[in-house]
Amino acid sequence: MRRRLYYCDLYPIPLPQGHKFPMEKYAQIRALLEADGVYHLEPAPFAGTETIELAHDSAYVRSFLHGSLDARTLRRIGFPWSESLVRRTLASVGGTLAAARDALNSGIGGNLAGGTHHAFRSEGAGFCVFNDIAVAILALRREGLIARAAVIDLDVHQGDGTAAIFEDDPEVFTFSMHGANNFPFRKQRSRLDIELPDATGDTQYLNRLTEALPVVAEFRPDLVIYQSGVDALQGDRLGRLSLSHAGLIARDEAVLRFTKENRIPVAITLGGGYGHPISSTAEAHANTFRTAAAVYAS
Repeated sequence: MRRRLYYCDLYPIPLPQGHKFPMEKYAQIRALLEADGVYHLEPAPFAGTETIELAHDSAYVRSFLHGSLDARTLRRIGFPWSESLVRRTLASVGGTLAAARDALNSGIGGNLAGGTHHAFRSEGAGFCVFNDIAVAILALRREGLIARAAVIDLDVHQGDGTAAIFEDDPEVFTFSMHGANNFPFRKQRSRLDIELPDATGDTQYLNRLTEALPVVAEFRPDLVIYQSGVDALQGDRLGRLSLSHAGLIARDEAVLRFTKENRIPVAITLGGGYGHPISSTAEAHANTFRTAAAVYAS
C-alpha cells in the first residue's frame, strides 16, 4: 500500500502583486509527487479550534478565525486576512497532525505544507499563523499517544516560535540549525541551536548535522517532527546559505536514516523555500519525500 501525504493547495491565498511568499510552489510539489506515483495524496483535514488552542492563546486563535486581528499582528504574519487564509491555515495544521498520526502507525508521515515555526503562543510572524508542529505534539501528548517528542528544524531560519512555546517543557527537545545572520534577528533559545555562517556549503553543513543527531537520540523521543525547509539551497532569495540539491538530498537522507535506524516515528513538514525560479524550490521539496520513500522502502 502506498504511503499517504496530505496537501492544502486547494486554498490559495490571494496576495498582492510582488508578494515574497511563493504560493505557487505547493501545487507544483504535489504535481511532481503525483507524477512519481509513489505516494497516495489526499487533502489535509482541518484542525479543530480546541486542538489549536493547546498551543495558542484562545483570544488570538478566535480573533484570527473571525477576521478581527489588528493591523500590527497581520503585518507580522505577512498575509492579508481572508477566508481562504483561514481554510489553508486549518488544513496546514490538520495535515501535520494527521501526518504525525500516520508516523505513529507506520513509522513515517508527511504534510506538503506546515512547518510554520515562527508562530508564537499569542501571535504569528514570518508567514506563520499557527504553529502546526507545537499543535501536533501537544495534541498527541494529551491523547497519551506520546510522552516525549523532538523537533528537527533544518529551515534556514530559526524555529523561534517552536523554541519559545517549548522552552520550559522538559518533554520536548527542540533542535534548530539555521543561518546565524538571518531572520529572526532576535533568536529564541532551543534545546540545541546550531548557527551557521553565510555561504555555508554541503560539507560543513552535513558535518554539523551529523554531530547533532546523536544528541537528539539521547533524548529518546517517541516522535520526531522534521521541519524540512529547503531555503538553505544556494540562490534562495531569503536563504544566504549555499547548499546544492545533492547536499539537501544528503541532509534529508541523514535525518531519515537516523529516525529509521533508531526506530523513532517521523512526521515531515515543509517549511521555507524561496528560490527563483520557484520550480527549483519545488523540486527540492519533492526530493525530500522521494528520499523518504527510498529510505523507508529498504
